[in-house]
Amino acid sequence: MSSSPSEKGRQSQAPLNSNTQELFVNPTQSVSPGNTSVNLVLPVVDDSSSSTSSLEMYDMESVPAPYHEVQPHWFYCRRATDNASWLPFSREDSDKLERACDTAGAQEEVVVIAVDGERYDVHVKERKCYAVYWEQAPSEVRRCTWFYKGDKDTRFLPYPEDFSKTLEEAYMIAVTLDEWKRKLEFPTGETVILHNPKLIMQYQPIGMQDEWMTSPSEQTRPRTVKRGVNNIFVEIPDGEPEKVDHLVFMVHGIGPACDLRFRSIIQCVNDFRSASLSLLASHFKRAQQDGQVGRVEFLPVNWHSALHGDATGVDEDIQRITLPSISRLRHFTNDTLLDLFFYNSPTYCQTIVDTVASEINRLLILFKQRHPDFSGAISVVGHSLGSLILFDLLTNQRSGSEARDGVPSGEPRHLNSLEQTLTRLGLQQYLDTLQAENLDMESLALCNDSDLKDLGIPLGPRKKILNYFRKKWLPEDCKNGTVRLAPGLQVAPEVNRDGDGNQSSEVNQPHFHRAQSVTSAVDYEYFDMGIGQVSIDYPQLSFQPQTFFAFGSPIGMFLTVRGLKHIDPNYTFPTCKSFYNIYHPYDPVAYRIEPMIVSEVDLQPMLIPHHKGRKRMHLELKDSLTRMSMDLKNNVLGSLRTAWQSFSRLPVAALPPVEEGETTPERNLEDTPALASPSVVASSKEEEKSADFWTKILEWPRALHLHYFQGVCEEAESSESAEQSEHPEIKVGMLNGGRRIDYVLQEKPIESFNEYLFAIQSHLCYWESEDTALLLLKEIYEKLGVAFEQPQL
Repeated sequence: MSSSPSEKGRQSQAPLNSNTQELFVNPTQSVSPGNTSVNLVLPVVDDSSSSTSSLEMYDMESVPAPYHEVQPHWFYCRRATDNASWLPFSREDSDKLERACDTAGAQEEVVVIAVDGERYDVHVKERKCYAVYWEQAPSEVRRCTWFYKGDKDTRFLPYPEDFSKTLEEAYMIAVTLDEWKRKLEFPTGETVILHNPKLIMQYQPIGMQDEWMTSPSEQTRPRTVKRGVNNIFVEIPDGEPEKVDHLVFMVHGIGPACDLRFRSIIQCVNDFRSASLSLLASHFKRAQQDGQVGRVEFLPVNWHSALHGDATGVDEDIQRITLPSISRLRHFTNDTLLDLFFYNSPTYCQTIVDTVASEINRLLILFKQRHPDFSGAISVVGHSLGSLILFDLLTNQRSGSEARDGVPSGEPRHLNSLEQTLTRLGLQQYLDTLQAENLDMESLALCNDSDLKDLGIPLGPRKKILNYFRKKWLPEDCKNGTVRLAPGLQVAPEVNRDGDGNQSSEVNQPHFHRAQSVTSAVDYEYFDMGIGQVSIDYPQLSFQPQTFFAFGSPIGMFLTVRGLKHIDPNYTFPTCKSFYNIYHPYDPVAYRIEPMIVSEVDLQPMLIPHHKGRKRMHLELKDSLTRMSMDLKNNVLGSLRTAWQSFSRLPVAALPPVEEGETTPERNLEDTPALASPSVVASSKEEEKSADFWTKILEWPRALHLHYFQGVCEEAESSESAEQSEHPEIKVGMLNGGRRIDYVLQEKPIESFNEYLFAIQSHLCYWESEDTALLLLKEIYEKLGVAFEQPQL
C-alpha cells in the first residue's frame, strides 16, 4: 500500500487538504471551509465482507482517479429594483481575473483589473467592481464553480465561493473513491445529495428560507445543482477589441429614464454599444478580420442628476409648491417634463450647459488616461432635449481661426486674464488700479468711458480698452455703432454724456431691441454668438467633434419658436462639419431641419436602410400597391380619354399615321380643287364621313388596346427613371457638408396599424435600433476609408 498518489494521480487531481484527509479516516467528521460547516455522511463499509482494511479501500493507486479540477468563471451581479441577476464576464476578462487571483494571495497591495472595455475596475481581493466613467454603486464579483437552479428560475445562479468550495471537496472525494449517494448537511438546513456525477440535488427544509430562496413555494422542491460553467446554459459574451477607432458621447433627454422600461442612460448606452459590436462583426467582417476595424466606444453623459441634485435645490423648491393630489403623476412631471422649462430658464439653462460641457471634457480626460494610444476622432449624440443642448453648444463654439485674442481655442472666454489683456495693450501700469476695484475681464467689459474716467485712467488708455472690447467681444458690425442681427433686430450704441453734457460716441455694452413687435428671423451671417439664449455664457468643448447625430430631435421646433424661419445654406457649425437628424416617422417630439434650409423644394427625408439590406415587407407591399393603383388609374383614364376623343373628332388621329409618299382622298381633294365639281366633292365627303364612323367603331378596341399597352410601357419607363433618380444628388446647405440631413427610420409592421398607440415608444426606440446604430457606423468608418459590406442572408 502506498500512502502518496502517483505522478499520474498528481496531474489528474487536486491535493487534499487536512480536512479532506480526515474524512477518509472519520467519515462523519465535520468540515468547515471558510464560514461554512458541513457534515459529510459516507456509506458504511462492512469489514467482514472484505479482507482489506478501510485504508486499503481508499488507496489512491488502486482506485482510478478521473477527477479533474473544475474550471472557474467570474461573474458579476447586476442589481435591479426588485431582483439581482448574475452575468458572466467575457472569457478574456475572466482569464485576467483568474490569473490576478492566483497572484493576489501573497500580495498585500490592492490588485485592480480593468474589465469590460476598461469601463470598470475589479478589485480582486475585495470582490467588488467599480465603474470608471460614471457614478454607480459597486457590484459584487464572484469566482464561480457551482450553480443551482430552481423550478421557477430562468437561469442557473452561482453559489457563494465558500459554499462552492465545500461542494467541490465533497465531489472530489466521491469521484476519487467512486462512491456516491453522499449527503451534505449544512447548518442553515440545506441538504445536498450527490446521487451520481450527473445528478446532484439540493433540498430545502420546510419552513426554512435562506438568501438564495426565490419564493416560499419552492421551499420543499429540490434544486438542480451543476458543476462548472460548461454544464449550464449561459451565454458568455465575446471580448471587445482593445483598439478604439472612434469615441462617441451620448447625451440623454428629459428625465432620468431613457426608455419605457425606465432604464438609465447608462443601461441604454450599454445596449447601443452591444448592438454596434454585433453589427461590426456582421457588416464589417472582412475589415475586422484584416485588422482595419477595432470598435467604437460609446460613453453616456448624465446631466439630470446635477440639475436635480442638492447643489441646485430645485427639487425641494418645486416640492413645496406641488399639490398633494395625484402624487405619482405630479412626481413624474416634476422629474421629467419640467426639464424643458428648466432649459428655457436662464438660471438653470446655464447649469445644464455647464454640466454637459464639463462632463464631456471630464470623460474625455479619463478616456485618454486609460487609452493613451487613442488617435481617432470624436462625435456627439443627443437624444430629444439632449440634441437641442448639443446644438446650442455647437453653434456657440469657437474654432481656432475665430478664437479671441488671448483666449486659446476650446477654453471659456472668462479664462483670459486681465493681466494678459493689459500687457497686450501696453497698459500693464493700470493693473493695480483695476484690481483695487476688483475688476476682472467680465466686469471690465461692462464699463463705459465715464466709469474708466472715474478710476483716473487717462483718455488714451480708455480709448484702447473700449476699442479692444468693441472689436474683440462684439460682432464686426459693432465697429460702426450698429450691429445687424436680423431684418428686425438692431443693436444701438448707448449714448454717454460726459461731465460737460457733451455726447460721447463710444459704443458700450449693446442693448438689443426690436424695430417692430413682430417675429423676426435670425440671420446666421450676422449672428455672432450663435442662436442659443442671449443671457447664457456657453462653455467650450476641449475638442472639435467630427459628427453630430440627433435622435428624435425637437431642434427645428425650438428654432422656429425662437424666431428663426430660415437657416442660411452656407452656415456650418464652427467646430463640427457633419450633422444628421435621425427620427422615427411616428415620433411626436421629432421635427425636420431641411425645410428650414431649402424651403423652395419639397424634399422627402432619406429612408434609412434596414440593417438586413432591404425594405421592410409591409413598406414594399405598400409601395407596390401604390404603383399598381396609379398604373390602373392612369391607364383607365387614358383609355377613356382616347375613346372619347375618337368619337368626338375625325378618325384620322386614331388611324395609323400616313407614310411619306402616300396620299389620302382628303389630300387629293385638297390638292385638286379645280378638277372636282362641288357635287362630287360633297358626295365624296358624305361617303367618307359614313366610312369614318364605322372605322371609328372598328378601330376603337385597337386604339384602346394600343393605348393601354403604350401607357403601361410609358409608366414602366417613368418608374424606372424614377427609381434611378430616387436619391438624386441634392445639395442641402453646408450644415452637413452639402449632404442630406433628415433621415427617417422604417416603422415596424405592427407599428403601422396604429400610429398613436406607438407614438411614445417611437420616441424612445433609438437606443435599441440596429438601423440607427448601423447608420452611425457607416458614417464613422466611411471617413476612415473602411468599406461597408452587406451580409448575405
